[in-house]
Amino acid sequence: MSGSPDEEKLEELRQQKMEQLQDRAESQGEGGQEAAQQAEAQKKAVLRQHLTDDARKRLNTVKMSKPQFGEQVERQVVSLARSGRIQGKIDDDKMKQLLKELKPDSQSFDIQRR
Repeated sequence: MSGSPDEEKLEELRQQKMEQLQDRAESQGEGGQEAAQQAEAQKKAVLRQHLTDDARKRLNTVKMSKPQFGEQVERQVVSLARSGRIQGKIDDDKMKQLLKELKPDSQSFDIQRR
């Protein structure tokens, strides 16, 4: 093929650099996954600490039907807990109130027929 020693060395260096980059990407991916798992575990611990069983069931039901909205509610509860604005535990009634406050305004359409 080419047979030039310089080109062969250059190709060998490219291969080594590519392997290094792949190794680095894999290690960062694993670190990112571990950090995400740790953050998820901390979030669940905070929710378990500050929600009653009924409120947790209601939140899980909301998450099953509307995953994005459920995540938003979880983030709100965690931020309230970390800022110290939650006294005691959030029960089912307080969870209902929180869901009403965070629920996006639904648009209603009035169709009039003539």
